[in-house]
Amino acid sequence: MSMSHDIRNRIAKRAAKEIKDGMIVNLGIGIPSLVPNHLPHDVYVMFHAENGILGMGKSPEKGEEDPTLCNAGGFPVTIVPGASYFDSATAFGMIRSGYLDITILGGLEVSEKGDLANWIVPGKRVPGIGGAMELAKKAKKVIVVMNHCNKKGEPKILKTCTLPITAKACVSMIITDMAVIEVTDKGLLLKEVMAPFTAEEVTLKTDAPLMISEEITTVT
Repeated sequence: MSMSHDIRNRIAKRAAKEIKDGMIVNLGIGIPSLVPNHLPHDVYVMFHAENGILGMGKSPEKGEEDPTLCNAGGFPVTIVPGASYFDSATAFGMIRSGYLDITILGGLEVSEKGDLANWIVPGKRVPGIGGAMELAKKAKKVIVVMNHCNKKGEPKILKTCTLPITAKACVSMIITDMAVIEVTDKGLLLKEVMAPFTAEEVTLKTDAPLMISEEITTVT
């Protein structure tokens, strides 16, 4: 089922907590693009876009969009002081050189080993895998934000991905409408539960085995 605007922002707000002052961060389209709207004012971050921007800011107010300024998904953005523009070759050079501290991506499926599938559903037309493959393997930390279940109510966190893989063993953290899960060497660790859900409900809606943190908390 599709997410409401409030739930999407709730996930983005939680993802924003993983970003620290001075980081270089890449954002995917969809929920990741909402993350800049939830950063504290005293956190200075340079947001990176594959189409050639370093220093994106919050989404512009309605009516204040600059038609020549957009992110990699084609949506309008603002810029912060010190921002720069360059071609996509330079943008990907930054990715491949390992300069990104975090990339926050949407996901279709994630496996217990941190494999990510997020670029195609068989039978549907898409322009291609794009930069997701390189972002997933080259960023120092990969955070996936998504619905916990698909439109049929089936788990999207699986023992093994059923959809074509974007990159293997790349995901560090999964943030959904139900939970915050860390990918560890020993398996998936449930660290936080999104209210009003419980750890038991999250476990039932997750195909892969979950370890429960001794310090599990609830996100209200």
